[in-house]
Amino acid sequence: MKTSMNLLLWTTHVKEEHRPVLQRLKEAGFDGVEIPLFEGDETYYRKLGQELQNLGLGATAVTVMTPEANPISPDAKVRQAASDRLKWAIQCCAALGASILCGPIHSALGVFSGTGPTADERGWAADVLRRAANVADDAGVRLAVEYLNRFECYFLTTAADTRALVQAVGHPHCQAMYDTFHAHIEEKDPVAAIDALGDDLIHLHVSEGDRGTPGSGQVRWAETFAALKKSGYQGWYTIEAFGRALPELAAATKVWRDLFASAEDVYTQGLAFLRSQAG
Repeated sequence: MKTSMNLLLWTTHVKEEHRPVLQRLKEAGFDGVEIPLFEGDETYYRKLGQELQNLGLGATAVTVMTPEANPISPDAKVRQAASDRLKWAIQCCAALGASILCGPIHSALGVFSGTGPTADERGWAADVLRRAANVADDAGVRLAVEYLNRFECYFLTTAADTRALVQAVGHPHCQAMYDTFHAHIEEKDPVAAIDALGDDLIHLHVSEGDRGTPGSGQVRWAETFAALKKSGYQGWYTIEAFGRALPELAAATKVWRDLFASAEDVYTQGLAFLRSQAG
């Protein structure tokens, strides 16, 4: 089992001031970290990747799409901007030395049409992701498409629909991920959801139902870990939690109260829980 911690608990852009956090995560026993890709360039991420390598930490990366770069926009110029953004993210991911770029890269976060997804939107998303997968292939990166809950997006909210989108893309460098938080809201059964992703499942976010410390809430953990084991999943077990330290991110993730005593509690208790369940 490879364990990782998503840095969004501390920041949307890793800076010099966050280097002690990386050291503490290594000392706590994590194998890697998940780096947010919201800004920066290849030179910056190449340097960060070298620092991670020096610490003995592996890496994955996460990004999101914006209203100005939305893969399912009816405006071709906006879809082109989405392709450009994904190309930038893939190149930064490769410079970092991370082999997986994950996140809701199918549509803009928090943008709603007032209806469900259309056939045109599915086609546009598949087209943008197919082009991105070609770039990812050249860069040695795999895309892990993340579905969200209905309150954060309307386009992709179930494992079954995620598998269908990935199959429509039809490229080996575009696959899927599973996030226990979103699944806890949207899926009837975590076992069926994980089964639905099949061999397209290449990445995992371990996130509690309230976004706090994994193991402290109502996610159906025993069934989830059993299904992952049965599936033969060999990828990262990445803890993702959110707090109130970053007001803009707290607003985006709808975190209105303290969910844990400290960030240290989240990663130490979360890692112990991971090892007890999936080790």
